[in-house]
Formats: sequence, structure tokens, C-alpha cells
Amino acid sequence: MSKLFPSLEDALRHCGLRDGMTLSFHHHLRNGDGVLNIALAEAARLGIRDLTLQASSLFDVHAPLIDHIKSGVVTGIETNYMSSGIGRAISRGVLKKPVRFRSHGGRADAIDSGRVQIDIAVIAAPAADCMGNANGLHGPAACGSLGYAMPDALHAKHVIVVTDHIVPYPLMPASIEEITVDCVVQVPSIGDPKGIVSGTTQITRDPVALAISRMAAQVIQHSGLLKEGFSFQTGAGGASLAVTQYLRPLMRQLQITGSFGLGGITGYLVDMLQEGYFRTLMDVQCFDLKAVESIRDNPLHQQISATRYASPSAKSTAVNSLDVVVLGATEIDTHFNVNVHTDSNGQIMGGSGGHSDTAAGAKLSMIVAPLFRARLPIVVDQVLCNSTPGHTVDVLVTQRGIAVNPLRADLNQALRDARLPVYPIEELKQMAQRITGTPHTARPRGRVVAEVEYRDGSLLDTIRAVD
Repeated sequence: MSKLFPSLEDALRHCGLRDGMTLSFHHHLRNGDGVLNIALAEAARLGIRDLTLQASSLFDVHAPLIDHIKSGVVTGIETNYMSSGIGRAISRGVLKKPVRFRSHGGRADAIDSGRVQIDIAVIAAPAADCMGNANGLHGPAACGSLGYAMPDALHAKHVIVVTDHIVPYPLMPASIEEITVDCVVQVPSIGDPKGIVSGTTQITRDPVALAISRMAAQVIQHSGLLKEGFSFQTGAGGASLAVTQYLRPLMRQLQITGSFGLGGITGYLVDMLQEGYFRTLMDVQCFDLKAVESIRDNPLHQQISATRYASPSAKSTAVNSLDVVVLGATEIDTHFNVNVHTDSNGQIMGGSGGHSDTAAGAKLSMIVAPLFRARLPIVVDQVLCNSTPGHTVDVLVTQRGIAVNPLRADLNQALRDARLPVYPIEELKQMAQRITGTPHTARPRGRVVAEVEYRDGSLLDTIRAVD
């Protein structure tokens, strides 16, 4: 009466691992994840080749993947995000087939609909029992929500739960249920939970970014959406997070309680929940350890699947009930298309994640960014990669002023009535170029190394190799 296998090798053999299969992994441990590396090393040792990697996101900790690509163990990658360490190798053509980028909601839809077929889902579980019930709430590597692993567990042909913390049956609550699990493997460590906070998950102290955040809060205030039942999502970047500190006094002044905070949850939204600014948090991923503690202990902090978060084919999703989302950008063009996949040289260093999902669903999708970075204007004539279509983006907020999408004449008028500094986006571009000069942009012209799929499955753009 146990699904425990003595080793990952035994579990992979039991699930019929062979050449050409698709293996999936989640990224809730972010830059602390160890399971993807363990599984690929085992596949390589068994002589397996031509695998497709279906990973919800890839981080620098997964750098051993590059050697597995060079040796032919991995020949295909489908993911929602890729950090710059692996992105540099992909941008230089190490992988023969183009990477397929999706959004978080688009990946869930592709799995739920069967467009993506997963042969073996390898799920890193901070806690599990011998029958495969698993969660991210307990154990030495507790990471909180396992929302991105849920579609994989439901639809993969075989599911292996890998854990370093076995508890007596039955584990409660179960994010992954035993009915979907074939094998359970215990390893010494699934990773380092401190890696969950990799990247910027602290409010910025930069005065320019704080000025942008303050102006962004004013946009929300005068949008007509800041009222009882207000719902909100922000990214994990420093400027995006800083918007929350300017929202709090506005909500207190107006004496309103928000309905929910959404998305990748940070300690700042946890504080707002505990202080009564929101009635609940809907959490598909914990961005820091304070959020992990909250989702474990506070019943008002609820876990949701990637499907419920943002799948475009679901009958309803949380992003479609979202009032405001605050997002970042590498660059934005004069048609409000946004790039979050590449840097200004066209080298892969990110991905949509939930960017295009929330922009499509929210009543107000806001990009917050400095007018220029490293003497390069944020506003360009044409983005190097279209990650989020301009018709879903409502407003750009910079330290020098605000640009409103012409499709939102109502918002434009409301912000002008509030005497906020509103300019055509072309004028913001000219402001930046008066300071930086006009940059010479060389678009990469190598072969296609990645394809960017929109959340509905259509091809949105391609990314070409850099020299």
C-alpha cells in the first residue's frame, strides 16, 4: 500500500521513460529548484535522448540544462519564462529547434486542451505521503502554492512526485492528489527554499522608481476603479511592488476594502490582507517566504491552479475579474506593444509569465517603467519582441509623464481632468531621446531560436539568434 520507489531511476523506468518523450516540471522553487537537474541527470545516465522539456519556467539554477542540450539529451524546450543565463545560450543557437514560449494561462490551456501532451510530469513536492498526496506548505523546502503543477498532474500520462519530506498518510491539505500520481520518490533535498526570493522582490529605494510608483497610484485613484471591492495584482519588480505602499493610504482614506489580491503573492500583499485591505488573496505562486508562511496559516490566503488563474478557454478565470494589474517592460513601442522576452539587444532574458494574461483580463493594465535605462529610451518605434499586444495595454507610467492608449479615451480624459501629466506616447519617446540621443537599434537577423505563442495558441512573434 505504497507508491514509494527506492530511486528516481526506478520511478522513471516504471513510467516507461524512453527517447523522444516530453517531461514536465514546475518552477515554484524558482532559483532554488533541484529536481529538474536531478531528473535530467538521471535521464542522461540512462542514455535517454531527444527529450522535450515542458517547464513552466527556467532559472539560472538550471544551467546544467545547456550541457544536456549539447549532448542531445534535450532537443526541445517549451516554457513561459527563461532567465538570462540560459537565455544567452539559446540566443546564440545552442538548441537546434526553436523554444516555444507561452504565457502561464496559455500553458495551462495547452495542457488542459491536449494541444500539449506530457508523458511524465516530475513534480517537486516540499511535502508528500506514500501515496502521492503532496503540497508546498510543509517541509524544509516549503514553497507555498503549487498552482503551476496542477494542470501537469491532472493531464500527464504518468506523474512522479519527488520530495524530501515524507509524512504519514494522509497528508492534508493536498494540492496534488493521489488519484493522479504513479510514483513517489524521496531524495535528500529537492532544493533551496531561499531561491524562491531570487530576483527583485523588495520595494525599490530608487527615487525615480518611487516617483513612477507614486504616479501609478494616482492613475489608479483617478481611474474610477479604486472603490469597494477593488481587485489588484502587481509584479515582483521593485517599482511594481512600491505601488502597494502608495495604495494603502488611498484605500485607508477612502475607507474601502478590496475583494482580492492576485497572482504571484509577496509579503507586501500579505501585509495588506492581514491589515484588512483585502478580503482574500488568490495565489498561484508564492514569491517570498512570508507568502509561504501566510498561505500555510491563513485560510483567507487561498491556492489556485494556473487554469483558474488565467486559462483563456476556461469558463471563467481570476484574471477576468481583475480591476488593475501593474506590470513592467523591457521596452514598449508607440503602438503600446510590450517586450518582456528580450533585452534591448534582442537577447532572451525573460518571458511573458502572466504578463499577457493579466493585460488581457484586467480592466486597467498599467506598465510602469523609467523613461530610459542605461541611456536607452523605454519607448521605441517597434519592440524587438511582441510579448503583450498593444490593444490589451491601457497606460504607460514613467517618471516624466503618462501615456494612455488611444483606445482608452475615457481614461485619458479622466487623468487629464485630474491634472496628471498626460502626453501622447510619441512625445514621451521624444523626451527620452532629447536626453539619450537617438539610439541605433540593430535587430538580430540570425535563424529563429524561439517562437512566442499568445495565450490563445496563435503565433505572436519570433526571436532570432544574436551574433
